Amino acid sequence: MSGPEDLENDGNIEDRKFYRAEQEAGFVESAPTETPQTLHPAYRLAFHDTDFLLRDELRPVRFQLELLKPEMLLDEAGVGSMLVMYGSARIPPPEAAAVALEGAKDLPVEERLVIERLAEKAKYYGEAYKLARLVSEKGIIEQGKRQFVICSGGGPSIMEAANRGASDAGAESVGLNIVLPHEQAPNPYVTPYLSFQFHYFALRKMHFLMRARAVAVFPGGFGTFDEMFELLTLIQTGKMKPIPVLLFGKEFWTRVIDFGALAREGVISPEDLKLITWCETAEEAWDHIADFYGIARDAKRMR
Repeated sequence: MSGPEDLENDGNIEDRKFYRAEQEAGFVESAPTETPQTLHPAYRLAFHDTDFLLRDELRPVRFQLELLKPEMLLDEAGVGSMLVMYGSARIPPPEAAAVALEGAKDLPVEERLVIERLAEKAKYYGEAYKLARLVSEKGIIEQGKRQFVICSGGGPSIMEAANRGASDAGAESVGLNIVLPHEQAPNPYVTPYLSFQFHYFALRKMHFLMRARAVAVFPGGFGTFDEMFELLTLIQTGKMKPIPVLLFGKEFWTRVIDFGALAREGVISPEDLKLITWCETAEEAWDHIADFYGIARDAKRMR
């Protein structure tokens, strides 16, 4: 345990003059005296008092903590930029698609059609995996920082494919999970010390984009739409510098969203449609990223 000797002056003007918070907390834990005063919650150190930190009035502090913790740990891990990958949590991996189809044979028509449509999208699990692996194998480093580190929402399906591709390339990857009412755990391919959990969607989305150097968007639902449209809005309004926004599955996206109609109705500019790059394969996506940043397409390392 730390003690007063930790503050002894050895003549160095840079020495700490006060104990660190963790040392002070140690003093409290080792204190032998228990009285009605010391046992009361009011006496707890504020930063050790979970009940206090969870009060509604402390929401701004919790915002700051969720901003700071991942930012500091990513910086310490040498993550300079990320390739962020959005997409559905429901699309099965190719090996599970055939099993799902077999099990759907006796279902009512509408339920069977839903499973068939999801199974058709299993190819995007494969492309997400290939893109993550392709980029991770390049091991791009710039200014001493790792670039295009794979980042997903940390969950299943497309997110799992992203982290799995990086893992199979021998690279680390980031997972930004969110606390939900139903059980959710990080997929097993996220690097443990880069696996983060968020209470606030807003802070999670901020971390997706703070280091994003490119974003690949695969077919998905409300969550994917939310993340994609926030990204497009930030670039459209000039709040964020342009980066490659790679939409996989033009047939899917143009069926569920009529982007052209938005321009024809005058609610966006035709120029805004150029913020989107359509992709079907991992190779197409990487070629566009490489061209955007002036990187040789076959680059293995950049310093």
